[in-house]
Amino acid sequence: MPKWDDYVKEARERGSLAAEFFMVRSKPIAPPERVKAILPRHLAYQVGLQEQHKLVFAGPVSDESGENMMGEGMMIYRAASEKEARALADADPMHAEGGRSYTMRRWLINEGHIPQELKPLLDN
Repeated sequence: MPKWDDYVKEARERGSLAAEFFMVRSKPIAPPERVKAILPRHLAYQVGLQEQHKLVFAGPVSDESGENMMGEGMMIYRAASEKEARALADADPMHAEGGRSYTMRRWLINEGHIPQELKPLLDN
């Protein structure tokens, strides 16, 4: 299995986009009423990250059927390192106050098209 940094280098050498982001999957660990109580602070935090161009996308994720809201969310961070991305996730009130736990993965975008209206967000 190749090391991540080696794969990124190979992707760049072959001309792929090789744009690295960090995907955070956030799952509730507290009762729904506790999660709802934290939600305003979480959303304000997200807006702040968006204004700093650290948050690319964020929002809720359905269950596997696509029919039900499970209280889970996903965020895509733009950060200089995994350490910085973890600091962003750790400081999120939803995680810091015990409403949700998270897992993080590095995500390399190699192909695709970014709609023109989203490019300024990703270019900063």
